[in-house]
Amino acid sequence: MVDQIGFDSKIHRSNWVRLRTLIVLRWVAIGGQLAAITVAQRLFDLDLNLGLCFLAIGASIVANLVAVFVFPENKRLSESEVALMLLFDVSQLAFLLFLTGGLNNPFALLILAPVTISATALKPRTTVMLGAATIAFVSIVAIWHLPLRTEMGFVMRMPQDFVVGFWTAIVIGVMFLGLFASRVTAEVHAMSEALTATQMALAREQKLTDLGGVIAAAAHELGTPLATIKLASAELMDELDDPDLKEDAVLIHDQADRCRDILRSMGQAGKDDLHMRRAPLGAVVREAAEPHENRGKKVLFDIAPLAPDGPRQPNIDRRPEIIHGLRNLVQNAVDFAAGNVWIDVAWDDQHIVLTISDDGPGFSPQVMGRIGDPFVKKRSKSSASERPGYDGMGLGLFIAKTLLERSGAELSFANGREAGSQAPLDDIRSGAVVQALWPNDRIGAKSDDDRPALGENVPIKAT
Repeated sequence: MVDQIGFDSKIHRSNWVRLRTLIVLRWVAIGGQLAAITVAQRLFDLDLNLGLCFLAIGASIVANLVAVFVFPENKRLSESEVALMLLFDVSQLAFLLFLTGGLNNPFALLILAPVTISATALKPRTTVMLGAATIAFVSIVAIWHLPLRTEMGFVMRMPQDFVVGFWTAIVIGVMFLGLFASRVTAEVHAMSEALTATQMALAREQKLTDLGGVIAAAAHELGTPLATIKLASAELMDELDDPDLKEDAVLIHDQADRCRDILRSMGQAGKDDLHMRRAPLGAVVREAAEPHENRGKKVLFDIAPLAPDGPRQPNIDRRPEIIHGLRNLVQNAVDFAAGNVWIDVAWDDQHIVLTISDDGPGFSPQVMGRIGDPFVKKRSKSSASERPGYDGMGLGLFIAKTLLERSGAELSFANGREAGSQAPLDDIRSGAVVQALWPNDRIGAKSDDDRPALGENVPIKAT
């Protein structure tokens, strides 16, 4: 589900453009065109073909009025509708440039605006087509246009070298601004969708944690009544002489044991009552790795202080973002490991260090510099063959990195050996290496003596 977010939003990205937005922008352009023509005629005494100029501007006004009265303001435009509106704007502006000196008119630079809008809202293919049309129109008006004349008959034109330079600048601007706006917009949308996926993952983990709290609280609260029922039924079994009544007492005793076993098995899904809001560091790490311990790879733990005479293992906050982030890192290691994954946990008075390494191929050089970014794109066939159970976009590491950094961790990524190296494996930890470093105060690492009183359990309210 998370993986589909980026693809679906990217496909329908043009549907985010409201008709009202383009209408407002077109009114602004119309006002600017009217002002420019008025100033050119009255202030600079230019002899313009006002009839054709006002015809071009009137076409934009009519198009806007039709859009206002025919369609609702909140209408979302499709890909083709946005492209047609922008193509109309380019054509109208090109016609005005034809009437007002072509590239001798400094306002020719405004023809870049529709291409930039297309790059931020439409697919690259549509933007390329609109950019090609823009370059074609600019080339035409650079050669064929009505000259700018004053009322005295003087022709206002730039040197031919300047016209060629202006044409070159506009063509380069169309390509550069289109590419730049498209790439920046794609990055922004990718980050937005990845953050949404992160929030969804955290919300899911929080719900699972709350569910575990309900189960643990039920097991804790029902433990005493069940023990009482079991004790009373055992006494009845010894004192009753009637076989039927004794059989009922045995049944009550057995069912009490069954209820205890059911609550115990359910309680393994999570323990998040107040007594389990904090847990030993090693227990939290093992809980995060538990779903991936039985997937055909060995998950080996080394939990010890940094120094032999270091402090004893601290208790830390058992927070959903820590558990989910570590779980994603362990999943990634298990997915690509050849046979072994090592989870090393160490601590001192200031920091907690967790290192996850494996004996797989490691991170490829192509992605090493982008690890932690949301790769919102389809995976290669080779990657799909290595992880046949997944059809993801590479959001796992981004989610893990974001969640763990939210908890105060600093993450680093490396390889145990150079990617693709065929050197003998003296150190079998030759694959990917991920290290997380927390300051003790950010992860709530404290000894039992420093813990405040927990107070009474508070029921979890449904939301």
